Amino acid sequence: MKYIVGISRIFVGILFIISGFIKLNDPVGFSFKLEEYFSASVLDLPFFEPHALKISILIVIFEVLVGVLLIIGVRVKFTVWSLLIMIIGFTFLTFYSWHYNKVTDCGCFGDAIKLTTFQSFLKDVILLVLIVFLFLGKRYIKPFFSKKVNRLIVFFTVVLSSFYVYYVLNHLPVIDFRPYEIGKNIEDGMNVPEGAPEAIFEYAWKFDVNGKEEVIVTNGNYPKVDGTFISVETTEIQKGYEPPVHDFSIEKEGEDFTLTLLQEPKLLMVIAYDLFKTNKEVYAEIKKVTDRAIKKGYKVVGMSASNEGQTDQLIQENSLNFQFYFTDETTLKTIVRSNPGVLVLAKGTIQQKVHFNDLDTLTFDE
Repeated sequence: MKYIVGISRIFVGILFIISGFIKLNDPVGFSFKLEEYFSASVLDLPFFEPHALKISILIVIFEVLVGVLLIIGVRVKFTVWSLLIMIIGFTFLTFYSWHYNKVTDCGCFGDAIKLTTFQSFLKDVILLVLIVFLFLGKRYIKPFFSKKVNRLIVFFTVVLSSFYVYYVLNHLPVIDFRPYEIGKNIEDGMNVPEGAPEAIFEYAWKFDVNGKEEVIVTNGNYPKVDGTFISVETTEIQKGYEPPVHDFSIEKEGEDFTLTLLQEPKLLMVIAYDLFKTNKEVYAEIKKVTDRAIKKGYKVVGMSASNEGQTDQLIQENSLNFQFYFTDETTLKTIVRSNPGVLVLAKGTIQQKVHFNDLDTLTFDE
């Protein structure tokens, strides 16, 4: 038992620290995931949605803290109880996601490591077993360092985690795990490589044959049956390759401008996924930046999921010299964790990406 607890202690502690740090790097992204769980179509807890970011920050800091506490062996009873309560909650959520096919990416490791709903559930079941061992064998968890050193470690864990969260909230994630990081080409990210696996579907066709119900399974072709068709049920038996950049499009009045704009040699995008939630106080500075870019020969566009009435009002109120195009809200949230945020591209390659607090760092070529 002593050795099982020792191995579990290190493994669980490191995993919680890694998981917590990845989400610490992107608390806004994790808050979007919590909003999905709180939505009416999942857990139906809409009163939590406005507080998703605050909850996200508390969870990720606490996740790192309990991981550190477990490894150094401080406040053992509090730590193992906290771990047990957290993992029971996480296991319920991942089971719910898997069983009901809701929130298909739990966000356990942010955008760094993508897990299927079943993989997420299995990971939490394994952790639950290990944490139960820790709970039963907590007497074997002894401090590694003196009380003074342990206090310093805990103090710096909380302070550094809080500072890190503050920094990324007011700028952008330090490490960008998404397919829209600086240096990536959006069009390349949309391409499917030659020979990539294709999705395979199984079709269960239901017919009425001479008064009896008959089911015939094929991989796509409509079966030749002397009977009356009733219904068909489709099942994906092999997932196809999904390019890193998907669901990305730039539209206006029903016309697709995606490929045209991605060929622009000098393009500046102002991204505001929701104009109702956007920081309207910074649009005076946005106007200065975009006017300067236009003078340098850049094409400037806005990208939002808001309706035309909202975008027209924003343009009029701030005398903006560019038009807004429609793009999917989830895609815009993925591109930049700032509302608004700004991207500078050259033929689809992202050269600069900034939070609205860092607009003064943008540079434009002649």
